[in-house]
Amino acid sequence: MDIREIMEILPHRYPLLLADRILELELGKRIVGLKNVSVNEPYFQGHFPGFPLMPGVYILEAMAQVGGILMIKSLGLEIGKYAVVFAGIDEARFKKPVYPGDQLIMELEVISLKKTLSKMKGRATVNGQVVAEAILYAAARELKELKR
Repeated sequence: MDIREIMEILPHRYPLLLADRILELELGKRIVGLKNVSVNEPYFQGHFPGFPLMPGVYILEAMAQVGGILMIKSLGLEIGKYAVVFAGIDEARFKKPVYPGDQLIMELEVISLKKTLSKMKGRATVNGQVVAEAILYAAARELKELKR
């Protein structure tokens, strides 16, 4: 799945769209996504000047977006009608830094999958080494519910 297909599924846009490609997808089971980390990302201006590191919250958000694609596709939710929103994070651990030029590979496995509350185990790697892990909770919401 390329960036055009991702943009059809996720409502996120620059600078918060953090998934560039889906490499593997097993509906109802698992997904593998890729984020090319570029020095041009806006957060690198302040995190940290002269020593750019990808913030952990962005790594978690990237994992959540990939998990959201799995959730929307697996549950057969109407594209463009739903967004997947964070409902919680447990056991988040950051093992190694992520730098500009890295390819962040995010693997998520379903623990439970429901529209109202889904739970996935996520792991992010760079060059085969784990950089972050977390249990992510999400819920599907109609986009019209999210607008004020």
